[in-house]
Amino acid sequence: MKNHKHWASWGLMLCLTLGAYSAQAQAPQNPTAATGKPSKPSLTVTVALPKTEMVTQSIPANGTLAAWQEAIIGAEANGLRTTEVRVNVGDWVQRGALLALLQSDTLKAELAQAQASLGEANAAAQEAHAQAERVRTLHQQGFYSAAQLSQALATDASAQARVQSAKALVQLQTLRLSQTEIRAPDAGVISARLATVGGVVSPGVELFRLIRQGRLEWRAEVMPAEIARIRPSARAQITAASGQVLQGQVRMVAPSVDAQTRKALVYVDVQGQPGSARAGMFAKGDIEWGQGQALTVPQTAVVVRDGFSYVYTVGTDQKVAQVKVATGRLVGERMQVLDGLKPDARVVVSGGAFLNHGDTVRVVDAASAKP
Repeated sequence: MKNHKHWASWGLMLCLTLGAYSAQAQAPQNPTAATGKPSKPSLTVTVALPKTEMVTQSIPANGTLAAWQEAIIGAEANGLRTTEVRVNVGDWVQRGALLALLQSDTLKAELAQAQASLGEANAAAQEAHAQAERVRTLHQQGFYSAAQLSQALATDASAQARVQSAKALVQLQTLRLSQTEIRAPDAGVISARLATVGGVVSPGVELFRLIRQGRLEWRAEVMPAEIARIRPSARAQITAASGQVLQGQVRMVAPSVDAQTRKALVYVDVQGQPGSARAGMFAKGDIEWGQGQALTVPQTAVVVRDGFSYVYTVGTDQKVAQVKVATGRLVGERMQVLDGLKPDARVVVSGGAFLNHGDTVRVVDAASAKP
């Protein structure tokens, strides 16, 4: 009898527990459904429809900024010691500016000796020429033979030749002395300096490297299928790794494709001052090739998260949906959308950074969403 009552009490408790669980399962999970009221909006937003407009078509590319032309400056003299270095890396120099000085004492002495030899040769030549003229006059009067006249004329010619030789030696020593001054062959920026005070130079050894006129070029890599669209003088917009935006113009397309990367190089002249951009820096950009229609949204509507671009669209239930899109170039204050967005979608203009997928919002400028 006791066992029967015990099992009856356990059965009653089990029934109560199952009844409570069933009631909880049948209860509405959505507080909106329970109360009959919509959920409170998390944010007040304005919306707009995407626009289809004519934009510049471009080819995206990655590449490297490099010097337009880099001059390697070395010494022509041999075995001379560097006595002074007047520039450093990053200095802007004008054409003909003095970069370094080499030891010149010995060359100055040799030049003075050559000039003295030239003076002696000139004096001897004058004497020989005067003697030849006297012999010529006396020969006409019959006092000198033809052989004596010929000898006097030969002596005069030999003296004149020694003068020319002495002049050449003076020019040579002057040239050697000028080579002790290392000067810039063109205006530009010093990009490398290997010259040091006290170092002995050798002919052809690099002392400085100069970016001519400070000009940079963007060497963009494009796929072979895009080469036919690119024309010389086409415009390009370049964004350096430092964040600086540069304008460029296509100079030429490489005549061959790299066998390793299977890409072609496009040489783009960077216009204006490079600013924070530097040679060797990675850069990405767009090369323009024509006009076409494209879908655009306000720039503020695009939210970048984890390296991807998103926009938020508002449905009829006032809930937002996060949509991943592929963006193109910036056109004024609007961003080109290449893929992922429907033309009739209502896009949140601003405030997307504070939204999450499924949030309820309140639209305060619904008129802007009308076509």
